[in-house]
Amino acid sequence: QVQLVESGGGLVQPGGSLRLSCAASGSIFSINVMGWYRQAPGKQRELVADITSSYSTNYADSVKGRFTISRDSAKNKNTVYLQMNSLKLEDTAVYYCNYRGGSKDYWGQGTQVTVSS
Repeated sequence: QVQLVESGGGLVQPGGSLRLSCAASGSIFSINVMGWYRQAPGKQRELVADITSSYSTNYADSVKGRFTISRDSAKNKNTVYLQMNSLKLEDTAVYYCNYRGGSKDYWGQGTQVTVSS
């Protein structure tokens, strides 16, 4: 089992910044992918960014140049961060942390990000 604990999120004005964190603990596989997805009201959940255990990154086109994903990896705890800059109204969504490793797939509980003036 892998437990995911998210933090960060909140309300920010357009052009502002937020940082999300997600700590994964438990049966962590050395080869894994951690990432962030988001779901806005009435829309499907979509990938925002992910990062492999070898630090290869992947971003949605809509966030390239504005968001940065990074991670810290320890034996039994991996933490992934999402630095979000130049936030736009359309970035408003519930953001979910995801861990994939050892043929298992785990999700965090979600954290709300609201961009509003």
